[in-house]
Amino acid sequence: MVCNSLFKNTFLFSIVFIVGCGKSLRPTTTTVIDTTAHKAISLKAKNDKKEILTGADNFDAYLPMLEGKRVGVVTNQTGIVRYIEGHAGNDIKLNTNQEGMMSVVDFLLDNKVNVQKIYAPEHGFRGTADAGELIKDGKDTKTGLPIISLYGDNKKPKQEQLDGIDVLVFDLQDVGARFYTYISSLHYIMEACAEKNLPLIVFDRPNPNGGIIDGPILEKENTSFIGMHSIPVLHGMTIGEYGKMINGEKWLKDSLQCELTVIPCLNYKRNMFYHLPVKPSPNLPNDKAINLYASLCFFEGTNVSLGRGTDKQFQIYGSPDLPDTGFSFTPMPNEGAKEPPLKGKLCYGEDLSNAPRVKKLELKWLLKAYEETKDKSVFFTSFFTKLAGTTVLRQQIESGMSEDEIRDSWKDGLSDFKKMRKKYLIYGR
Repeated sequence: MVCNSLFKNTFLFSIVFIVGCGKSLRPTTTTVIDTTAHKAISLKAKNDKKEILTGADNFDAYLPMLEGKRVGVVTNQTGIVRYIEGHAGNDIKLNTNQEGMMSVVDFLLDNKVNVQKIYAPEHGFRGTADAGELIKDGKDTKTGLPIISLYGDNKKPKQEQLDGIDVLVFDLQDVGARFYTYISSLHYIMEACAEKNLPLIVFDRPNPNGGIIDGPILEKENTSFIGMHSIPVLHGMTIGEYGKMINGEKWLKDSLQCELTVIPCLNYKRNMFYHLPVKPSPNLPNDKAINLYASLCFFEGTNVSLGRGTDKQFQIYGSPDLPDTGFSFTPMPNEGAKEPPLKGKLCYGEDLSNAPRVKKLELKWLLKAYEETKDKSVFFTSFFTKLAGTTVLRQQIESGMSEDEIRDSWKDGLSDFKKMRKKYLIYGR
């Protein structure tokens, strides 16, 4: 047994969580595995700066699990392995591109993992498609591997699409918001794996919005692909922790439970700032947009643009119906927004690209825009209720409730969620 000081200092960051098992309705069990069995110590020994490493970077923990297996990978452009200079533990060489990163698919293939298929969620494997755009099945031009779309009418892989697979790997970067659809993709992947008795391994990644827990709790009658479970808008969990919650709360169809393994991040605590090295989707180009995403996304359910079709997506808002206060923009087609809302129309509003980092779900911009819109009858669209996950928020705004009054109505729901959430945390509160 390794007992040197390096191991003692890093043991808590190198555990692998195994959650649930098969189709059984028995309570979820959690096993903590000593990763010296996976030689994870070699990876940490080369990371002298104690930089945050994702689950994908924690390859010493998962490569032994994939040996001799036929593997499917659910990923997109965010599924990357970082280059660790000088690392040659276990004779693994990280062949990287100029940015010091490589696709997790390429990494697995380079390390003789038998990858059979790629499964691509919203925005596609290369991450260039518009939000909501149909992603078609195809073939990756670099590797020749078949790509199966998990969007449109095929959000949940069909059982035959999992044939020839012994284990499925899931590696997507979430941003901590209920309506960001990668957590919905995780739900359907877990459900399909449970039905197929197929093990699922999630490579965990930090939540760039940390431990922010805020917003109204979704009502079951407003369930959709942009909100599948009774959680707040900002859930304050990593995608691995969220998978544990799905399993533990038996949220899958017929209370199924998936044989789930979470490969944890190393050197990560929830309150740490985490910069995403790759933008998670075309309209989240930087840290500011990711931080403002949950607060400004409500404008998707109104007649106000949040910057799609500009170079400041989710960092500005405006519409032709708002007063001219000195800032304006005109949405035009660009990457990720072939037909942006209010295309070609001069919009007046506010530039938030230099605003301080938010630490909660901000309602002030939504309330301000509603108040300044002369014809309030055209402000909301039917999509707003799906985003909010409740009919109440729109009613509260239309009735003139203050932000403090609205936030006060969330307290009981958030308190109950926080109690439930504690059971599934890996990286502290």
